Amino acid sequence: MEKDNKHATVIEGVTATGKPCRLVDNTGTVPHAELESLLAELIEQRRFGLSGRSSAGGSTIRLGEPDFTHIQLGDSLYRLILFPYEARIEVF
Repeated sequence: MEKDNKHATVIEGVTATGKPCRLVDNTGTVPHAELESLLAELIEQRRFGLSGRSSAGGSTIRLGEPDFTHIQLGDSLYRLILFPYEARIEVF
């Protein structure tokens, strides 16, 4: 299912564990087919759900902290932010 807002495109899916998840393209520039493919890949890699991590090697583990990375789609580079059940694409 996809929804278009003024600027964002939202593609919804279901994780491997049956939880709803979604991919939000805040740029509104990535083609729907690429977004659907990326969401399927994130689901297949089990990137959604709670995970514990220590930021910057600290001794405190925080559940559900966002994970930041970069991704190239076509000729453009984007920031990808992964939350427990949502991935966001933003301008880099």
